[in-house]
Amino acid sequence: MTLSPSDMRNKVCIITGGTSGIGWVTALQLAQWGATVLLIGRDRERGLVAEERIRRETGFHSVKFFQMDLSVQAQIHQFAEQFHHGYDRLDVLVNNAGITLLPRRLSADGVEMTFAVNHLGHFLLTNLLLGTLEASAPSRVVNVSSGSHRGARIDFDHLEGGSASQGLRAYGQSKLANVLFTYELAQRMEGRGVTVNAVHPGFVLTHLGRDNGWLIHKITRLIMRLKGISPEEGAKTLIYLASSPEVEKVTGKYFYKMKPVETSAQSYDQETASRLWEVSEKLTSLGPSI
Repeated sequence: MTLSPSDMRNKVCIITGGTSGIGWVTALQLAQWGATVLLIGRDRERGLVAEERIRRETGFHSVKFFQMDLSVQAQIHQFAEQFHHGYDRLDVLVNNAGITLLPRRLSADGVEMTFAVNHLGHFLLTNLLLGTLEASAPSRVVNVSSGSHRGARIDFDHLEGGSASQGLRAYGQSKLANVLFTYELAQRMEGRGVTVNAVHPGFVLTHLGRDNGWLIHKITRLIMRLKGISPEEGAKTLIYLASSPEVEKVTGKYFYKMKPVETSAQSYDQETASRLWEVSEKLTSLGPSI
């Protein structure tokens, strides 16, 4: 992957979960190449530190942190309104933020929390920004999924309330939803100049389990240190999909190590993808969209 700084100059990029891990590494690289980068995170202190660090390391000041909790739909609407007031274009949207929870929890909107953050929040955010993405074409949407989508299924009966999916099962479900959303959105945006691709970054050393208490987080980090790859290595495919001219017109694919690969059989089920889209519209009160 060979890119010059001018390739991203004057482009506007949004990265959810951009305050740490592969999101932060992606933000740093895009900023170094001259892009305007908007970091999305729920922790204000961590976000401001990340913003300042990128400014210091790149020498550029076109990076800004926005506090937003993807599990709270009202905050997503608020951010979208702020964005539309401050920016007139959007070239790259990287839907990267994610959580994994061992106990089952519900979001403020009454949705299973892992599904709410990893899929539903990004579904809503993307739809609220689609008009600007299309007006800025050629533009890109990059959805961070995971190999955990393999073997998963969407449990439509327990996305609200109930007592079903939890822990790694809920995480796998949300990552399958990311892939289904990617394929469905790519079809709906065909011919509009907006590409949509998913990525499996690998088993990356991150703080993904920090919402499960300090002990579980410590154990998870130990396992990641033994078997995980660095955020710099994990971010390579995100950066590639967000910036490389090689994939400017590639859409509806799932990438691993900068190459498109096949996904699970369930991820290609059109009936499941269509139903997931309709349920997502209902759960976000979005109404019929594209």
